[in-house]
Amino acid sequence: MRGMTTTITARQAAREALEGLALGDAFGERWFKLFRTPTEAIAQIGDRRMPEESPWHWTDDTAMALAVYRALVDQDGVNRNQLAEMFGATYLADPARGYGYGMTRLLPVLAEQPERWQAESKELFEGEGSLGNGAAMRVAPLGAWFAEDLDEAAEQARYSAEVTHAHPEGIAGAIAVAVAAALSARARVVGAGPAGAELLREVAARTPAGAIREGVAAAAELPAATEPWRAADLLGNGQRIRASDTVPFALWSAAHHLDSLTDALWTTAEGLGDVDTTCAITGGVVAARTGLAGVPAAWLERREALPAWVSED
Repeated sequence: MRGMTTTITARQAAREALEGLALGDAFGERWFKLFRTPTEAIAQIGDRRMPEESPWHWTDDTAMALAVYRALVDQDGVNRNQLAEMFGATYLADPARGYGYGMTRLLPVLAEQPERWQAESKELFEGEGSLGNGAAMRVAPLGAWFAEDLDEAAEQARYSAEVTHAHPEGIAGAIAVAVAAALSARARVVGAGPAGAELLREVAARTPAGAIREGVAAAAELPAATEPWRAADLLGNGQRIRASDTVPFALWSAAHHLDSLTDALWTTAEGLGDVDTTCAITGGVVAARTGLAGVPAAWLERREALPAWVSED
């Protein structure tokens, strides 16, 4: 995966990461929410039969990623007070996107008092802060935006996470995904970037010590040929609704399919579990490198459109 020609700016890679994140979110939501038995879902995914329902709506994963991307467009970085206000306003404008319990408590407060993000986010879950998926699932565009500076990508990911996820593992999940997206985008932004186990090892090295770093390190040792259901069994598929149970598998799937967004999403879906979140993470990381190239037109027709301003900036 080295020696590729530079073709896009980091800003373009971030927008494409957002598009891929939204596609993965909406695609994954079909498997997460629809009235299929696990056996039926496994059979349909295994046969690569696209969900026929339309439209494919995206969830809070994309809604919050849009706020992160807007913050980057406005200020070329994360202002936590501003981001807190944007998260709150986004929630109040459309609260039926599948937000988790902690966010339904936190975001209405931030809409009115965004400067309270630090105190309020730490009060969640008996004062430990959230270690859920929220900060990780929305951060891939930010990682791509800072593809030319991995240290900055990690620092800005921390800022974006702290607004809602004060627990160290919630923050670590965001850092891991942002670094992965930055490394993915580098193939087109700076002309070279790692893939596969090499990418996962570099992500692990830049992730704070803890369960997520250990999970990504374990993912780096898992062969690419491992059956996705087995990889999900070993690394987690999001059923525990925490970043440490989601990020390692999603990044394993992304790292071994960096040239095909479609293959990456099918592979991730095979893990079942919290499929909209795992596919959002995978989709954002891979699309930072591929954009929407190769995605079937029928998928793009079904996916709920992003706001017009995304393509205008």
